[in-house]
Amino acid sequence: MGNKELAWLFNNCFPNTLDTTVEYGSADGKPDTFVITGDIDAMWLRDSTAQVTPYLPLCKQDANLKKMIEGVIRRQNKCIILDPYANAFYKDGSKVSEWKKTDITDMKPGIHERKWEIDSLCYPVRLAYLFWKQTGDTAPFDEHWKEAMTLIVKTFKEQQRFTGQGPYSFQRKTAWATDGVPLGGYGYPCKPDGLICSMFRPSDDATIFPHLIPSNYFAVKALGMMAEIWESIGKYPRNADEARMLAKEVYMAFQKVWVMNPKFGRIFPYE
Repeated sequence: MGNKELAWLFNNCFPNTLDTTVEYGSADGKPDTFVITGDIDAMWLRDSTAQVTPYLPLCKQDANLKKMIEGVIRRQNKCIILDPYANAFYKDGSKVSEWKKTDITDMKPGIHERKWEIDSLCYPVRLAYLFWKQTGDTAPFDEHWKEAMTLIVKTFKEQQRFTGQGPYSFQRKTAWATDGVPLGGYGYPCKPDGLICSMFRPSDDATIFPHLIPSNYFAVKALGMMAEIWESIGKYPRNADEARMLAKEVYMAFQKVWVMNPKFGRIFPYE
């Protein structure tokens, strides 16, 4: 870097995730990495992916860094298997959340918060895909990964709500409207058309209209990544086909929601 002050700033900032948020160890002889957000002693599926993604290009030269990120993938799989509708988890699987007193939802030990957000399930797929592309390593794609990916597809299909509201509901005893979901915790009604319902945005604030378009587009991209990994493993063509078919269904659904503006052209709504 030509600017020495920027170089100094970068050198201080770039390792911050490793220095302050990563707890690395092993479980069953395999890497296990817990990543806190930095201000809360819990691991968000979204945040943990975003925090370690900048290190991916260095994995080829740094075996320990590669193991650390593999550990994040494995830990995320465990979290999804515990509850695909939760967004944040504790390292201690027996810990009971402070939100259990105020949240009306199926809160299990080990879960910090249970806000259903489409992007929470997209980010772990993205991390696994980018890790694989950078390293060529398929070691993380074990039985836990397969179970977690199957649950992701199942959850997305449930929240298309073709056959009812699905198993997830969430209410919170709070004065903040953005923290609760109306109408018994299922959100405002929507017409089932292939889009996936998301009760919360990536900000952890409740949606008003459950068809959150950017997150649905993320789901399309993540399902394509998932299908590519399934195909690379070589034994699961049915799983790959299911992921691609769901991606196509969601993509075709949100192609119907745009409006034409005479000045700006095609515009997609946010929700």
